[in-house]
Amino acid sequence: MKVEHNISRIRHLLEMYRMDVQDFLQKISSGLKNPITKEDVFGKEIQVSYLKRIDKIFEKGLHYYLDPKAPEKSKEASVFFRKQNFQNDELNLGAIKIVNQFEELKLSLSAIAKLSDLDFKRQIKKYSISDNPREIALKARKALYPRFDKNRRNFLKALISSLATKNIMVFEFIETWNKKEKANIDGFYLKPNMIVLKRHQSFSREIFTLAHELGHYLLDEEEIEEINYSVYNKNLSAIERWCNDFAFFFLAGNYSKTLDSLEKASSNNDYHHDFIEKVSQHTHLSQLSLFTRLLFQGKISKSNYNLVREEFEEIFRQRQEEKEREKQLLKEQGVKQRGSVAKPIPSPLFLSTIQTAYYEGVLNEYEVCKKLNIKPEKLDKYI
Repeated sequence: MKVEHNISRIRHLLEMYRMDVQDFLQKISSGLKNPITKEDVFGKEIQVSYLKRIDKIFEKGLHYYLDPKAPEKSKEASVFFRKQNFQNDELNLGAIKIVNQFEELKLSLSAIAKLSDLDFKRQIKKYSISDNPREIALKARKALYPRFDKNRRNFLKALISSLATKNIMVFEFIETWNKKEKANIDGFYLKPNMIVLKRHQSFSREIFTLAHELGHYLLDEEEIEEINYSVYNKNLSAIERWCNDFAFFFLAGNYSKTLDSLEKASSNNDYHHDFIEKVSQHTHLSQLSLFTRLLFQGKISKSNYNLVREEFEEIFRQRQEEKEREKQLLKEQGVKQRGSVAKPIPSPLFLSTIQTAYYEGVLNEYEVCKKLNIKPEKLDKYI
């Protein structure tokens, strides 16, 4: 069965997803004996089965491709129309999907806010990379740093709540273990007030990512990126270095002064392992990221840094192997492994926006459930 479709909408998506035609045709032809051709897709009519394959990539719903209205290419619609180059210049399809998903949510929330008479006005001034990231971080700590909690998930939750008080909306996205193409990003900032984080096994990495993206918010510089402060990389842009420095000083607080006064790490002082472990526990900066900071400051040689890094990597490898052995043992014993599905930490600002929209009559119960991704029977807990 063939139908008439709007070719401009497919071209619009290809441009937004930065996908060339040949790569696109290859993806939608996967598993077919006879590959789908350019003429099959960009002719006046198209097989419905081909449209379904196309929608497996873009997930817009078949109605999207049948809509005769030309799509609007606007900078407001997508960061991929606002910015050409990103720190991670090899964003995969999974990453681009996630970004576009949150772009659509941002536009939706903006419309809801206007209808509900809500104001998302920026409450913190903008800075530039000419400003000292250490000084700005100390200012930001006074306004935004929550009460410290040794539990890293609780601290992350508290920091998300603190940012919400300043009209900064933070979201997590969680990828299932069996997802084919996981997003090759840790987080991103979208103007004017949205930060998105990828859930990691390590909450310390996620906390650092949030602090880093807060740096992007303060600079008002959008970015989509992989962030790993534990990797020594001299090829970062000035903006990325600023955000890394900001994140470090924001999380380290007064411990940064103590690190400044440390003597050079070596085997003679056991590379300051005990002290670094203590700082990690009281800042939620990973031990390896702290050693990386010492490397930046010239307080540990590259060779000694590599020794320390290899030690941490070996410990991590052993832990992963132990987990796999435990899983295998349970499997051999016929024990079914059950676990609750992880849920993102909600932003209080997002929840309050949806609640207000409901009370103002902008959203109905069905729409509230859809926005919050909850079952109708759970609605009473939120409104």
